[in-house]
Amino acid sequence: MLLLGLCALALAPTCGKRRPPLPPIERVPQRTEELTGIQRGNQVILIWPAPPRNAREGSVQSIRRVDVYRVAEKPTAPLALTEDQFSARATLIGSVPYDEIRKSGTNLTYIDTLELAGEPARLRYAIRYVNSAGQRAAFSNFFLTEPAAKVAEPPTLLKTGNEYSETAITLTWLAPAKNTDGSTPVNLLGYNVYRTNTARPQAEPEPLNPQPVTGTQYQDKKFKFDEKYIYFVRSISLGTEGKPVESLDSNSLPLSQPDKYPPAAPSLAAPGLAPGRISLFWAANSEPDLAGYIVFRSTDPNLPKEKWTKLTKTLYTKTTLTDENVETGKTYYYYVKAVDNAGNESDPSQVVSETVP
Repeated sequence: MLLLGLCALALAPTCGKRRPPLPPIERVPQRTEELTGIQRGNQVILIWPAPPRNAREGSVQSIRRVDVYRVAEKPTAPLALTEDQFSARATLIGSVPYDEIRKSGTNLTYIDTLELAGEPARLRYAIRYVNSAGQRAAFSNFFLTEPAAKVAEPPTLLKTGNEYSETAITLTWLAPAKNTDGSTPVNLLGYNVYRTNTARPQAEPEPLNPQPVTGTQYQDKKFKFDEKYIYFVRSISLGTEGKPVESLDSNSLPLSQPDKYPPAAPSLAAPGLAPGRISLFWAANSEPDLAGYIVFRSTDPNLPKEKWTKLTKTLYTKTTLTDENVETGKTYYYYVKAVDNAGNESDPSQVVSETVP
């Protein structure tokens, strides 16, 4: 009985009372260790992986923005810098808001536009996540860069009216007249040519050219007919430490090459003859967009070719055909047309003939 009484006394202060619910603890998102960047023209573009899309700590649900910090220092300054030292010297230069984080794909980016003039400097960047309660994560790793001041301005793409041919889309541009800081001569190594597809845009496409283009013209021979492309070009300059630096994008030029080019006429060989049949042979066309062939026949060589009989009711994909619907003693005349995927028909091949014995 004594034991029960002590237990009841011990429990009495909390018996029947409920404490008010506590607000959920909001966790500070984890730091990222993968901050990188590139210079392009007078901009430094910072890049880092988007946060994971789940309900755990560090998720996109708990992040409300990403703050971006920068420290400008002399190129000869010590490379080592503690997080506390960086925090004391850094300037908050901008933020990536929640909406951009939520809609992001693989990577997030932030563009820092610079005034490239005066003494050279080393720029040290770091980011950190901030949640809705205002709590900040630790700084990311540092990204260091020494931006080149004399970067060529972008070229100017021209609409010449001679962009299209059967084998290429040809781009022409004007070379830049100065560097982004207004200086001359132009720091120019060459150009990179880019193409995006309007139906499948890419965040950062690869250049079409494997090596820098040294002239002011480029032929895109890997295009597809009727695809809608957007082209732009970037100048390439020599940056700090001998590294190439691209300019900002040139003006863009939308181009779409219609397929109005028929295939070459097939080349018919002499027919092969056997009792009750005539065999036809021709060399395969080399066009990559070839769809097939149409074979025509007539017993009157003077009949207009558009009135000859079609032996193939649908496009024929082989390069041999045997005509067994023939009569002894009659002479038959044949020609072939090639057809591409766009429906363009070639000129007729030469006419060949044979008499059935």
